[in-house]
Amino acid sequence: MAKKIFLLILLPILISTGLIYIEPAIAALPTGNRVKDPYAILRNSLPINQKELREIQHALEDTSDLVRGNRWSTINQVASRSQFLINSQKEKIFKSIPNSQKEAEKILSALKENLQDLNEAASNKDKANFVKIRRKALEKIGDIEALMLPEKFPYKIPKEFDNLPRLLGRANVTIQTTKGDMYAVIDGYNAPLTAGAFIDLANKGFYNGLPMNRAEEFFILQTGDPKGSDIGYIDPETKQERHVPLEIRAPGTEETIYNQTFEELGLYTETPVLPFATLGTLGWAHSDQSLADGSSQFFFFLYEAELNPAGRNLIDGRNAAFGYVVEGEEILNELGVNDRINSIKITNGLDKLMEHA
Repeated sequence: MAKKIFLLILLPILISTGLIYIEPAIAALPTGNRVKDPYAILRNSLPINQKELREIQHALEDTSDLVRGNRWSTINQVASRSQFLINSQKEKIFKSIPNSQKEAEKILSALKENLQDLNEAASNKDKANFVKIRRKALEKIGDIEALMLPEKFPYKIPKEFDNLPRLLGRANVTIQTTKGDMYAVIDGYNAPLTAGAFIDLANKGFYNGLPMNRAEEFFILQTGDPKGSDIGYIDPETKQERHVPLEIRAPGTEETIYNQTFEELGLYTETPVLPFATLGTLGWAHSDQSLADGSSQFFFFLYEAELNPAGRNLIDGRNAAFGYVVEGEEILNELGVNDRINSIKITNGLDKLMEHA
């Protein structure tokens, strides 16, 4: 029996069909809630706060709508200001990188060239080239931000969970399925216990050969239900099902929220640091009866804008997101209950996994 994720399915469908009307509140939403690019979400969720580099990053990310609208005058201004900031604020950016100065200098030099080319593409109204160069520039920004990460894990994990594995950073995985391969980034910064449980089980080969036990079109694709009567991972030492608490981070908070939904906390319009905002968001499943009984089952979020419009996503704040498919996400639209996970291989970041505190 598969555990169901704790959410309401009917409400977004009724909203999208017009049977229920909710006054639009888009203007009040944080910018991050509209971001659908997994790479952008992952950049913005890093535990760093370098003002000048973040300003360039956000300005470039926000040009997506401008490009679609052919607003080249504004795009030119953004490209020019980005060039100005990278030149004038170089020293401030370097001060945020305690080590790896030579590597940072190399990346920053390449970024400056990207921004020069970006400015030229904007001046020439070359949409295809602008998008291509912007992607390269944002990759360089992400590389610089990675050098700013703290050496010590920045968040506290409650001692009551000391017996659980945790991922103190990020990991990369290849998810091999019967329809093809996907590549995902698993975020232990913002969901250390959830990401830790996933990476631990993947490393044990727990998911190899498991079927997709739940498939709801335009909604979720779920797996991780072991063969036999068990519905989660049984710890070989305790002979008990291992439970992972609901784990969500809200923007601007020092502590991660455990075993409480945003709804229970009155955070009705808040968007978590790791939102369910894009096709291939990885989420952890728990039962309807408890927020603290997630064990091994996880799901891929099948993002559909009409059913999950910005600000009305009923999974955010109810389930933990712990990573994003960054390549091969189109395969998710082909997978169903007749398919399975062949294997999940950890390609990077296994050294950041700790079996317990």
